[in-house]
Amino acid sequence: MKNKKAEEYRGLSTDELLSEVESLRARQFEMRTQSVTEKLEDPTQLTKVKSEIARILTVIREKELAAQAAK
Repeated sequence: MKNKKAEEYRGLSTDELLSEVESLRARQFEMRTQSVTEKLEDPTQLTKVKSEIARILTVIREKELAAQAAK
């Protein structure tokens, strides 16, 4: 899984960002399940996915605030 920078996310539409969050949350769920059964190869991946979700949600919030300021 490649981590994208916030600048790359800013170029995407809100729908694309929400879709990305949804897929990352599914991946996070799978990884948590694997960690419980002790089959997760790299435990740091959980933290990375969580950070990636937060990064995308921050960009979505920035877009919302920019839209409000434009009104």
